[in-house]
Amino acid sequence: MAITAALVKELRETTGAGMMDCKKALSETDGNIDAAVDWLRTKGLAAAAKKAGRVAAEGLVGVAVNGTAGAVVELNAETDFVSRNEDFQTFVSEIAKLGVVANGDIETLKATPFPGTSRNVEEQVTHMIAKIGENMNLRRVASISVEKGLVASYVHSSIASDLGRIGVLVALESEADTAVLEGLGKQIAMHIAATNPASATVADLDPELVEREKAVLTDQAKESGRPDEIIAKMIEGRIRKYYEQVVLLEQTFVIDGESQVKAVIEKAAKDAGAAITLKGFLRFELGDGIEKEEKDFAAEVAEQLKK
Repeated sequence: MAITAALVKELRETTGAGMMDCKKALSETDGNIDAAVDWLRTKGLAAAAKKAGRVAAEGLVGVAVNGTAGAVVELNAETDFVSRNEDFQTFVSEIAKLGVVANGDIETLKATPFPGTSRNVEEQVTHMIAKIGENMNLRRVASISVEKGLVASYVHSSIASDLGRIGVLVALESEADTAVLEGLGKQIAMHIAATNPASATVADLDPELVEREKAVLTDQAKESGRPDEIIAKMIEGRIRKYYEQVVLLEQTFVIDGESQVKAVIEKAAKDAGAAITLKGFLRFELGDGIEKEEKDFAAEVAEQLKK
C-alpha cells in the first residue's frame, strides 16, 4: 500500500510520534493505521502523545557561541531531575549550536536536521520525550551577532558547560583584543543575569513602559500640590532614576557597585585603545512566564491509591 502524506499526518496526530517514525511504522504495517499505532507503542514511540498535556516548566537554558555569533535556547521538561540527565544535557547543547545556524528562528530550528539521526529537531524532541519519559517543549530560541568583535556568554546556576537556569549573551562590536572583549563581555553578562535590564539603551526601551512610568510619576507629583514647572522637573529627575534601574548602560555595575555600565565600557575602550560598542544582549531565564500548575500532593497520592 502506498504511504501517503495524509496517512503519516493522521498517525502523527494520533500518536505524537515523529514523522520519520510514523513513516517507518506505516511501512512496516502496510499502511494499517491501527497496526502502526501498536507498532509505535511497542517501540515506545507513541508514549509522547500521552505526555503532551503535562506542564513543562523545568529543563535547561543552553547557550552556544561561534566567534561573532551566538544563540540561546530554552528546552523545557516536567521536572528538575531531567536537567541532570546527560542525554538531555547533550541534546540541549546540540540544539543551542543549531540555533546559531538557524539565526534564532524557532521554525527554522525545528526543521533543521538533527545530527546523527534521520529526524529534524522537532522530531528529535518527540523522540526524547519517549526515551526519557517526560513531556518536553522547545520553547524559544534567539540569536545575536556582530560584524567584528565577539559575542560573550555567561550561564548562571550552571549545571554543565553552557547549561543552566539563566543564559546570557552579550554582543560587543570592536577591533580590540579578543581577551579584553571576552573579559569585559563576561562581566557584563554576569551583571545582566543579576539585574535583568529591560533594554540595552534608553532608545531601545519600550515606549509603553516609559509612558506608563511617566503617568504614575505624574500622578504622584501632582499630589504634592507644587507648581507645574516644578512638577515637570520632578518627573524629569524621576525618569532618569527609572532609566538607571531598567536600562543596562545606565545601571550601576554590580561588579564594582559604583560605576555606570556605560562608563565601564568607555574605560575598557580607552585602556584597549579601540572603540567598544555594546550592540545588544539576550537573557533567557528558565520557565520565565510559564504558569506552573499548583498541585495538592496529598490529593494526588489519594487519587493514585484509588486506581
